Amino acid sequence: MKDSYLIAGMRCGPLMRLLSRNHIACTPRNLIRIVFLLQSSCWSSLFSRIEQARFGAALARTPIPLDPVFIVGHWRTGSTLLHQLLVQDPEMTAPTLFQVALPEHFLVSYRFYKPLLTSLMGSTRPMDNVKIGMNEPQEDEYAFFRLTTHSPLEHLIFPRKQEYFLKEAPFLPSGEDLTRWESCMTDFFRKLHFASGRRIVSKNPFNSFRIPQLIKLFPEARFIHIVRHPFAVVPSTTHLWRVVQKQNILNRNSCTPEAEEISLFLLQMMETIQEEFLQLPSHRQAVVLYEDLEQDPVGCLQTLYGRLELPFSNAFERNLSCYLATLAGYRKNVYSLSENEKKLIGSIMYLQMERYGYTECS
Repeated sequence: MKDSYLIAGMRCGPLMRLLSRNHIACTPRNLIRIVFLLQSSCWSSLFSRIEQARFGAALARTPIPLDPVFIVGHWRTGSTLLHQLLVQDPEMTAPTLFQVALPEHFLVSYRFYKPLLTSLMGSTRPMDNVKIGMNEPQEDEYAFFRLTTHSPLEHLIFPRKQEYFLKEAPFLPSGEDLTRWESCMTDFFRKLHFASGRRIVSKNPFNSFRIPQLIKLFPEARFIHIVRHPFAVVPSTTHLWRVVQKQNILNRNSCTPEAEEISLFLLQMMETIQEEFLQLPSHRQAVVLYEDLEQDPVGCLQTLYGRLELPFSNAFERNLSCYLATLAGYRKNVYSLSENEKKLIGSIMYLQMERYGYTECS
């Protein structure tokens, strides 16, 4: 799935609304992408009707889970690793790649799509060496975008200007669209709970700007902010958006953000999370440093669970040991920064770096 995977699987109606309100460059590559998107939307519309007929009544009776665990924080901070570790807990579940790719019918369509998607997917993500698979944990923003057509990802696929797509992108719709967005989110979590019966762990950097709405929708939710040294986050984020936009953009306004833009946005996100955490009781919010998680995963998670007043079971610890053994050969991407870039990032992020002890190791 190397092209247009961010909106493949939308139903016909939402896809047509999304395409009609955005400019698309008329190129052979884009025409092929549009044909692919249109045929996938027809299948999604069909399977959505089948799922509603089979499971609509049962889903309507399923309560909304009130206690998800939300991982927030900037991209490339180690949130994927934390997500993967948390789902080793037998009491936890997370939306999978398949579920976020086809959120409106994953209950009925898995066996039909599995052979096709397995053949289309590589073994690792396009921006790094992290394992990818249909049943691996995935960010739920991709589901919300497909369900509602409202996400900052729209500005990545259809950039209005040649500038950082997150610069002016709204993180929530307004008016009736916000009500619908909230309903789609709770319905998706309801379906995840129906499918597994376990506590949901959501990893989604975009949710860093939606904490008040999440508290309203899920009044018993807990939040984990994962933090990493900005010297690692900034260049890795540049690479991330370059790769993802190349594979999904449908016009000619491509723009790779520079270190200053990413640093300013990273600062804004971290300050927003810190402000919102002040409104939460201590047992419902925690901060994890990626460096601590990498050095001592089990000890870090034991401390995290103690902070959040969650039970850390023997079964969880055994699962963690087994999973960590599978990561022995993993190699992270390595990025280099010039001294000028380090000074720029350091000048913008100094207070945050000082807060988390990063100034001593810079």
